[in-house]
Amino acid sequence: MNHAHPLSRIWRQWLPAGLLACLLSTQVCLADSDVQPTFAGGIGVERMPAWPGAKTARNQPVPYVDIEIPGHLSLSTMDGLQFDLIGGPVLHGGVYGDYQWGRDGDDLGALRSKINTLSPRLTLGGYLEWQLSKQMDAGVDLSHDTQGAGAYLRLYAEWDLPSVGLLHHSLQLSWQAMNHAAMNRFFGVTTEQADALGVRAWQPGAGSQLATLEYDLFMPTSPHTGFALALAYGQLLGAAGDSPLVTRFGSRSQWNESLAFIYHR
Repeated sequence: MNHAHPLSRIWRQWLPAGLLACLLSTQVCLADSDVQPTFAGGIGVERMPAWPGAKTARNQPVPYVDIEIPGHLSLSTMDGLQFDLIGGPVLHGGVYGDYQWGRDGDDLGALRSKINTLSPRLTLGGYLEWQLSKQMDAGVDLSHDTQGAGAYLRLYAEWDLPSVGLLHHSLQLSWQAMNHAAMNRFFGVTTEQADALGVRAWQPGAGSQLATLEYDLFMPTSPHTGFALALAYGQLLGAAGDSPLVTRFGSRSQWNESLAFIYHR
C-alpha cells in the first residue's frame, strides 16, 4: 500500500508533463510570434467521493494549473493534457492524457482490508474535438491505463454561457464507458471479497460507466487573480451502478466540487 501524501503523488505525476509543456511553449512561441500562450496557476481544495462509487466524500488539497498554447497544446489539472497533431478552425485532435484517482485504504471505512486499494494512475491516448460554434464544442477521447489493461472512452459537449458582469461560466455534459479490465478494477468483487462483505461476487463486462453534468465558474478579483469553482453531478450507469460496492456500500449519485484561488496572465 502506498502511504505517500496524495498531493505529492499529483506533483510527481504532473511535473514531467508540466516541464514538457513549458519546453513546447518556448519552442512554439519562437516559431510563431502570433501565438500567445496563457497560464493560470494556484491552489485549491476538491471534495470528491471517498472512492469511485462511494456515498461518503473526502476533501483533497489540489494544485491548479492551466497552460494553453492555442492551436498547439493545453495542460490542465482539471482537464488533462491535449497536444494537437490535427489542427483546423473546426476540427482538431491529437494526443490526450489524464490523471486518474485511485482508492486509498484510509478512505475505505468499513471496506478497509476487505477490498483492494488502487493506486493513482495516468491514462494516455488520443482525442478529437469539433468547434460547433464560438460558444459550443464537442469531442471524444479514448485513453488507456499506462500501468494496466484499462481503457476509457469519453464523449463530451461544452457550452460557454453568456457572461454575467465579470463572471464567466460554462456547462459540460459527458458520458464515459470502460472496458472489462477497467470496470473490474473499480467495481468488480471477487469471490473472496464477496464472502468477506456478505454480498454476491460481481464481474462486470465492458459498457457505460458514468454520465456527468458539470458547471464551471470563474470570478475575477483583479486583472490577474480570481476564484475558479467547479460543481459536477455524476450518475453511475450499467454494471458500474449495479455493483454491490455501490448498491450496498455506496451510491450511484457522485458529487464533485472544487474551489481554487488562481493567478493568470
